[in-house]
Amino acid sequence: MTARMDKRFANLAAEGRPALVTYFMGGDPDYASSLAIMKALPKAGADVIELGMPFSDPMADGPAIQLAGQRSLKGGQTLAKTLQMARDFRLEDANTPIVLMGYYNPIYIYGVDRFLTDALEAGIDGLIVVDLPPEMDDELCIPALERGINFIRLATPTTDAKRLPKVLKNTSGFVYYVSMNGITGSALPDPALIGGSVRRIKEHTPLPVCVGFGVKTAEHARAIGASADGVVVGSAIVNQIASSLTAEGAATEATVAGVEALVRSLASGVRSARLAAAE
Repeated sequence: MTARMDKRFANLAAEGRPALVTYFMGGDPDYASSLAIMKALPKAGADVIELGMPFSDPMADGPAIQLAGQRSLKGGQTLAKTLQMARDFRLEDANTPIVLMGYYNPIYIYGVDRFLTDALEAGIDGLIVVDLPPEMDDELCIPALERGINFIRLATPTTDAKRLPKVLKNTSGFVYYVSMNGITGSALPDPALIGGSVRRIKEHTPLPVCVGFGVKTAEHARAIGASADGVVVGSAIVNQIASSLTAEGAATEATVAGVEALVRSLASGVRSARLAAAE
C-alpha cells in the first residue's frame, strides 16, 4: 500500500512541484455530502487526501475542526463509517493516497488488528495519529508498518536536533511539519523560517516534507510550496464547508462547489510554487 504514496510523491518530484495535501472531516456535515467532497478533491487538484476521523475530545484541533468533528458525530459518523467512506471513494479512484488522521482512542476501541485489516481493505495508505508519541510505537506504528501502512509523524518548531531522529525513526510516507506552535487554523508563519526548518528536517531523512497549519490561500500555498515537498490545507477547507451550511448545519448546493473552488485555487498556487521560486 505504501507504493501508492511513494509513487505519487515520485511523480510530483519529476514534475518539479510540491503536493497539495487536503484535509477534511469524514462525515461533515453528513455522510453523502462528505463523500461528495472527498470525490471532488482530486478533480479540483488535490494530490493526497487526509480523511479526518471524528473524535469527541480532540486536543490539537482549533475551533473549526472541533466544530466539524461535532457536526460529524451528531450526524452519526463512526470510525467504521469513515472506513466505508474510503471504500466508496476507492470505487472511482484507485490512485489518490488516503491518510486517516485523528486520535488513538477510537482506533483502540475498534481494536488495532481489526482496524489495520479493515484500513488496508478500504484502501488506506497512511495514518496520522497525533496523540501517539514515538515512545508508544509498539501500540500502532510498528503494527501498521508491518502491514504496509505508512505512519506519518508530526514535527514542530520545538522538535530539536536531539528529538528529531526519534520522531523520524519509524516515520514513512512523508513528514508533516507543523509550521507553528499551537492549534490548527492559526496565522501563517514566515515562509523564510519554514524554508530553514524544512532543510533542517531533510538533513535527517530522505522522506518528503509537507508543511501545514495556517495555509488558507493560493498565495500561502505558493509561498510554502517554494521550499516544501507538499502543502497541507485543513482548516480553510473545513471553514469553507461550515460557511456553506444552513443555520441548522445542513449541506447546501454551495457545500461541495465551494470546496471545489477553494481547492482549485490552492492547487493553482501549489502548481506555480516552483516556478515562482525560480524567478
